[in-house]
Amino acid sequence: MNIIPTEIPDVLLIEPRVFGDERGFFYESYNERVLLEKAEITQHFVQDNHSLSAKNVLRGLHYQIKQPQGKLVRVVVGEVFDVAVDLRVSSKYFGQWVGYRLSAQNKQQLWIPPGFAHGFLVLSEYAEFLYKTTDYYAPEHERTIFWDDPDLAIAWPLEAKPIVSAKDQVGKQLKDAEVFV
Repeated sequence: MNIIPTEIPDVLLIEPRVFGDERGFFYESYNERVLLEKAEITQHFVQDNHSLSAKNVLRGLHYQIKQPQGKLVRVVVGEVFDVAVDLRVSSKYFGQWVGYRLSAQNKQQLWIPPGFAHGFLVLSEYAEFLYKTTDYYAPEHERTIFWDDPDLAIAWPLEAKPIVSAKDQVGKQLKDAEVFV
């Protein structure tokens, strides 16, 4: 695995080593020992999630204020624009975001540590999105920041008006949101 720091060094882009030939391909998508040695990811994963979304669906920006989740995310069908926003007041990157195109084709993953909001926009006709989390889903602690918060100014690669859930339409702006110390 190749570990690439992003503009926010705690968020890591992970490129697996892919072995392919005319029959198809093989790659190791998760190896706890390698992630510990190469990326110093010490968190233990407790839950795997799998979602399917249509083109222009935008999910997020989600986080849990208690039981914060670290996430190791990847796409197995299609392509998304994946975003992480630093919500740690103590971080010099507070309020900054990084975004990457993750796809079944590039097989890249993104490590998003606890203390970040997360969201993604589906760019292909549909996408299947997988992610491992370091804590369990706790809906009572889930919070949402508006995907289009002008203070964040996320450069979503929109081709049309995004499809957003009712829950995501009633989020908050970062300046009004609960954040991490």
